[in-house]
Amino acid sequence: MIKILFFLLVIPLAGIGFSSGYNAEAQDVIESGAKLEKLSDGFSFTEGPTSDAQGNIFFTDQPNNRIMEWSISDELLTFMQPCGRSNGLAFDNKGFLWACADEKNELWQIDQSKKVTPVPLKYGSNLLNGPNDLWITADGGIYFTDPYYQRPWWTHKSMPQDLQGVYYLAPDHKTLTRVIDDLVQPNGIVGTPDGKTLFVADIGANKTWSYTINKDRTLSGKKLFCELGSDGMTIDTEGNIYLTGNGVSIFDKSGKQIGHIDVPEGWTANVCFGGTDMKSLFITASKGLYRIRTRVTGTKG
Repeated sequence: MIKILFFLLVIPLAGIGFSSGYNAEAQDVIESGAKLEKLSDGFSFTEGPTSDAQGNIFFTDQPNNRIMEWSISDELLTFMQPCGRSNGLAFDNKGFLWACADEKNELWQIDQSKKVTPVPLKYGSNLLNGPNDLWITADGGIYFTDPYYQRPWWTHKSMPQDLQGVYYLAPDHKTLTRVIDDLVQPNGIVGTPDGKTLFVADIGANKTWSYTINKDRTLSGKKLFCELGSDGMTIDTEGNIYLTGNGVSIFDKSGKQIGHIDVPEGWTANVCFGGTDMKSLFITASKGLYRIRTRVTGTKG
């Protein structure tokens, strides 16, 4: 068990800005009259947003090696620094925060007292490429993507694995299985609340795929969901999927695009729902954190 010392830091908010931010079709999921809010900026690169049980949002500023928190009382806090160069984040049903800590290509389990249990990951005899994004099942199994993006903090200069894959870590946190091996560069990942379907974005091929999750946690029934890749993604309770990159593109459960949210940044990395009623969509985009109110209720995916 590694103990991480941290200081809770309240940061003055950048001026909150507003814009309309979405097209008419997106009104199906956006609350009537809602505007895109810029909550804070000045980050190096924001990623990995996720919501805890109360609706607080946790996200990463990876180049600055920190996990941030946007509280339900609209305060920006530094939750943990350093944080193992964390990228994607997700909470499990026991309240542990899981982080794709790619400084040493690990998953981190962070408890409520900020104690960290690292889970070193190897497939075969090699390290993974760099865990990037993850989705956690109801029983604590973890699906995660493992693309290769060369990091300045690594000493190695080549891809450790023979391909860029998707893996499943069993609830025992010991048994690791490669479940997808035929994508170019998997990145965003999310599952349906009933645990039956997994969506994986192949950002390298600019496509998003759906899979049936079998009882043994293997995947089958690969099906093209849409002709668009994504950095990060989330899903709402109506089955709509939210993909990121150039703003946020919204697709219904059949794979038809039903809207787009414009975000005034060069790149939109990731997205999640949060707030006390799970009807706020939070967007991490380059140097900023954004929010827009929705008609639909989100999930914790």
